[in-house]
Amino acid sequence: MSREITVVDYGSGNLFSVQRALEHCGAPVRFAHDEAGIASAGHLLLPGVGAFSEGMKGLAERGLVAPIRRHAASGKPLLGICLGMQMFATLSHEFGEHPGLDLIPGTVDSIPRTDTDGIPHKIPHIGWAELTPAAPDCWNGSVMAALEQGAYLYLVHSYKFTPEAPGDVLAQYEYGGHQITAAVRRGNVTGFQFHPEKSAAPGLSLLKRFIES
Repeated sequence: MSREITVVDYGSGNLFSVQRALEHCGAPVRFAHDEAGIASAGHLLLPGVGAFSEGMKGLAERGLVAPIRRHAASGKPLLGICLGMQMFATLSHEFGEHPGLDLIPGTVDSIPRTDTDGIPHKIPHIGWAELTPAAPDCWNGSVMAALEQGAYLYLVHSYKFTPEAPGDVLAQYEYGGHQITAAVRRGNVTGFQFHPEKSAAPGLSLLKRFIES
């Protein structure tokens, strides 16, 4: 049997689509609602959709901020998806300034509303995009090693995470000539801006790699 995956339930997230995808990959799933649930986790997954401030508020109200930070410091695997990844940042500028978990130093800012030629394009960005490595061989030894070159993943977002250290960027995609962060990694902490649970076989391959990590 595959190892159990603990999914953080803080009132914001596509919990059941994530659960179905993980179970499809063979992993039992349980939900953590409190400090004890996170403290007992091996592999921890932080999902999320919606506004950064509301996501952080949900974590804070349930007393989950410090337990998630302790999990990250323990060296055990931690994966964030979409808003979950963005909350790894130090600070978000979405509707004001809001502190994040500060697990991967950096900021969350809006995707440029025009392409590099100054022509307006659609925000939020909704659709499939080809992911590319942020640097040669940077996928080696990461969950992204399971992804074939040229694979397309599904994204829905208006804000992007830019880590302070370029080496924390794992994957990117191009939108209107801009390079947008698609995945990040610092040690045992990995984040996906895309939704692997909605990205068919390529996304499932990444979740399976996380389960096996």
